[in-house]
Amino acid sequence: MTFNWHQWMDRIEDSKWVEWTTLGIKFVLILVLAAVVLKVVKVFIGRVGKRLQAKAATRGERKRIETLMRVFKYVANIVIMIMGVLAALNTIGISIAPMLAAAGVVGIAVGFGAQSLVKDYFTGIVLLIENQIRVGDVVTLDNRTGTVEEVTLRYVRLRDAEGNVHFVPNGVVSSVTNMSMGFSYAIIDVGIAYKENVQRAMALMDEVGQSMLNEEPWKNQLMGEFMVMGVQMLGDSSVVIRCRFKTVGGEQWAIRREYFRRIKNVFDREQVEIPFPQMTLHKAAD
Repeated sequence: MTFNWHQWMDRIEDSKWVEWTTLGIKFVLILVLAAVVLKVVKVFIGRVGKRLQAKAATRGERKRIETLMRVFKYVANIVIMIMGVLAALNTIGISIAPMLAAAGVVGIAVGFGAQSLVKDYFTGIVLLIENQIRVGDVVTLDNRTGTVEEVTLRYVRLRDAEGNVHFVPNGVVSSVTNMSMGFSYAIIDVGIAYKENVQRAMALMDEVGQSMLNEEPWKNQLMGEFMVMGVQMLGDSSVVIRCRFKTVGGEQWAIRREYFRRIKNVFDREQVEIPFPQMTLHKAAD
């Protein structure tokens, strides 16, 4: 019996090819499985979020739930994909134990060099747990004011009134001013000329405010409270009268604009003067 070297080498090469093909298939299948699991988890989080939103009593609670669902999906993306990649590498013979140990050492080193990044994540967790910011709120962060479009553990994305987008790292947030949580007050100052009757002007202002409480769509944005508070200031050229609406959170600006439009029309009709800044000159005698 003679030894066939070429036949033996072909068999070895065939067996290696089969082995590597098998490992490659396992590698791809694990990645596909991770993607499927991620999709299922996202769908599950979405359905749970919708059920919780349906049971929520207020719009504020619904906003908070929506924000938390976004963060949960973000975390699921990172955790499941990292676990999937590590499991796939393990199937092709790459030991993940040294990688995990090295990652721990690198993590400590990076932690010292990236303390601001760590601070961002910790602050992001606190913001979400304490329900300080929700998607859709109008807030002021780091001297930036805008509508919250996205909240992550790393940053808050704001869009201001001019359409500019601001990414505010959570670590720099030392205070939060939320202008749309629960309810808001629309504070409105109206100036009238000194010659006008203050009581008459206040009565007209109250009439306009009460009409808005009973008309669509404004009554849906108001919480049933309007008050003419009285004379706020004696200005250089006007008597300033202040009034106040209690509005649904975030609707105070629309209410102010509509009230100014109506009071201008009423004052024009009733001939109540809204003065502009003016100066009286006195000529000294020779």
